[in-house]
Order: sequence, then structure tokens, then C-alpha cells
Amino acid sequence: MITNIADYFTKGCGRCKYFATPDCKVLKWAMGLADLRVICRELDLTETAKWGHPCYMRGKRNVVIIGSFRDDFRLTFFKAALMKDPEGILIKKGPNTQTADMIIFTRNDDVARMEKVVRSYIEEAIGYADSGIEPPKVKVEFELPGELVEALDDDPKLAEAFHQLTPGRQRSYVINLSSAKTSKTRSARILKFRDKIMLGKGALER
Repeated sequence: MITNIADYFTKGCGRCKYFATPDCKVLKWAMGLADLRVICRELDLTETAKWGHPCYMRGKRNVVIIGSFRDDFRLTFFKAALMKDPEGILIKKGPNTQTADMIIFTRNDDVARMEKVVRSYIEEAIGYADSGIEPPKVKVEFELPGELVEALDDDPKLAEAFHQLTPGRQRSYVINLSSAKTSKTRSARILKFRDKIMLGKGALER
């Protein structure tokens, strides 16, 4: 994955074999991604590379992150539970996500067309970051599979990372593991998921 932010916009994220090739999904959306970058920088957000993507911060707090896919590119908000979403444009990542947290763009000119709204949403998120406001914690009850409990007990770093995940991301692992028919399969999936959990991602996130 890239660590130099400039590489993202000229070569890609570095997460697949198409890095720095004409087939890179980042380069497909180069114009729209550049428009998002301009907006974030003009709003005085600090630009950095995290998880192979451009992440924009206010002080020590992540505000938004940019991502690109084959069929679209996205602006995802951290602390999205605080967002009012007056235009109704925020979308959930998946059926197991509690909060709608991203704007999806399917054309390179979408950002320019929606610039006023995009700016207002980012400005709202910046306001929460500046004031230190946190979203209310939602207590979600679900039972962890025995294999996951055992893995967390045996791996303190994994346990710390898992318990720092949002309830929705924790649930995504519970649902995935619960669908496995055997204990052996569940244990294998936990081992496969370790890196994602350590990166703060849900089971369905890339």
C-alpha cells in the first residue's frame, strides 16, 4: 500500500496488481478524486495516507477518507453518526452497518456538480472535530462465537483492536463466523481476518 499521498493520485493505492497501470481503478476516477482532494485541502484539512487511501484530518481526528472502486468512488465520514444528512445522500456500506457514512459518486463530474453540498457536509464534520463532539455510544448485544472468544483471550493485541471496532464492524465478524458450519472453518476465518481487525476494518471491507 502507498504511504506517499502523492502516489495515490498518480499511481493508485498499491493494494492490487493494477498499481501504476492504465487499469488502476484510482486512475479511472482521477478527475473526480482530484476535485475531492481540492475541496478537502481548501477546507484546511491535513492530508495523509492511511490504509492506502487519502485521509483528511483536523488535528489528531480523522474527518473523511477517500476511496475508489471499479464502479464508483467514495467520500466516507468518520463519526458519521453525528451527521444530519439534510440532503439524504449518505449511504450505508452494507446491510450490517448501523450508520450511513459515505457519499458515492458514479461519474467523474459528480463532485463538481455537487460541490456546494459536499463542502457543507465536510464543514459540518469539521465542526464536530473542532468541538471534540463524539457520537453517542450505542450498546449492541450479540454473542461472540466461542472460537472468537478463545482467539481474543489468546491474543491481547487482537482483543484490543476488536473491542475498538464499531459495533457494526464487530457484528460483521460475528455474522460471518456464525455462518460457518464447523469450528475448524471459524478458526480459519479468524486467522484470515486478523489483519483486517488490526486495521480497524469490518469483515466486508477491502
